[in-house]
Amino acid sequence: MIGTVTNTCAILVGTSIGCLLRSGLKEKYRQVLFLAMGLAAFGIGLENLTNAMPKSHYHVLFIVSLAIGALLGTWWQIDKRFNALVTKYSQSQVGQGLATGVLLYCFGALSIVGPVMAAVKSDYTMLFTNATLDFVTSIIFGASFGWGMLLGVPVLFCWQGSIYLIAKFLSASFFSGPLVTELTIIGGFLITASGISLLKLREIKTLNFLPALFVPVIFFLVKGWLGW
Repeated sequence: MIGTVTNTCAILVGTSIGCLLRSGLKEKYRQVLFLAMGLAAFGIGLENLTNAMPKSHYHVLFIVSLAIGALLGTWWQIDKRFNALVTKYSQSQVGQGLATGVLLYCFGALSIVGPVMAAVKSDYTMLFTNATLDFVTSIIFGASFGWGMLLGVPVLFCWQGSIYLIAKFLSASFFSGPLVTELTIIGGFLITASGISLLKLREIKTLNFLPALFVPVIFFLVKGWLGW
């Protein structure tokens, strides 16, 4: 799991550097960083969508996933509970930044396929590349939102670590190309939604859509069991 550890350390160090730089930033510059991260998230989300959607063989699956996910997330009040928890320990804006950061760190193709390649072929190229990108991104997130962004570190470690262990000891074939494509599409929508919220174009409770990520997983599990 050296790739996952490297990626995790990159975010830890990057966020810490950003937080140290934050103390010297005036409020007007912090606000500019908020907008910059909003634009970045919006652009990255659209890039994920434009790259992944042409590869999809299930053109309705992401619509069904988002609909089911939104209903379940709203019912469970994921966004409200998450922000209430974060607000206890940090500033209220950190919740929005942390949600965006976790989505960017975890739901790009590199962060999903990378641990699989590391487990199956001992190829850490994708994870090292992802670590470099996350290092730069985490500096900006740390400077924008502060020390609360460090909460994203264990989330990334658990996410990539789980994928690595499943691929290593259970089934690497589970993370097939079509599944990764569908997860990337939904992740792209969630990242774009976070960008819209950061830009204050419309308040979208992005975390309420998180259950949407489990719908393709369940779909492909059922599909495999039925032999479709």
